[in-house]
Amino acid sequence: MTQLTAMFVMFVLYGVLPAAGLYLGYRGIKKVTAPKMLEYKAMPQLGYIPEKSLPQDVKNALDQINKKGEKLRLIYGDTNNDGKIDDKDTVNETYIMIQNLMDSHIPSAVADYRRLHDLDGSLADTTKIKHSNVTGKEALLDVLSTINTQFDDLLNASYHQDGQKLLVTNRYLQNRFDNPKSNTDAPSLTDIGGTVKARDNIDNADDTNDKSANERNIKL
Repeated sequence: MTQLTAMFVMFVLYGVLPAAGLYLGYRGIKKVTAPKMLEYKAMPQLGYIPEKSLPQDVKNALDQINKKGEKLRLIYGDTNNDGKIDDKDTVNETYIMIQNLMDSHIPSAVADYRRLHDLDGSLADTTKIKHSNVTGKEALLDVLSTINTQFDDLLNASYHQDGQKLLVTNRYLQNRFDNPKSNTDAPSLTDIGGTVKARDNIDNADDTNDKSANERNIKL
């Protein structure tokens, strides 16, 4: 081993490796001690907020809105039913309203509460807002409750709307199969069954005739 190689090995062993160990250790400690942030797929704008900075009942309300918001985005945003929201889908007013609530109104309401809480945590949770009968926390919960109720109404409306579509489809199919209006209409299930049976009888008769002809040929 040359002197240059020995110096390089010493540099790696006593310089690079200890420095890398210190850096990785610092990153690991920082990651462990860092506060856990909110994670909402439908509301990524809240991802910068530490979980401990919000009361549990507020986080519970946000959890419910997040789950319902994800469903509603697909219901009203995925208009071509391909499982994703993209440029091929037709944007409607309901979808825009849902997006505005989750992208703007909810983050703004949470930010307003956090400013109140930063001034004085106990003040925001116990002191009534001037000219009102609610605290800062209660005002935020009222906003989230209003949105939650609106999302419930939208989900309920979507359920009944899709259910009515199924009923209409069923009535249409029953009418087409059971009461055909003309020869050009789709045949009923009874007609299809009769046609299949008639074809089977013809095939059986052909098989019988072929069998008799073969027997006569054998006798000859």
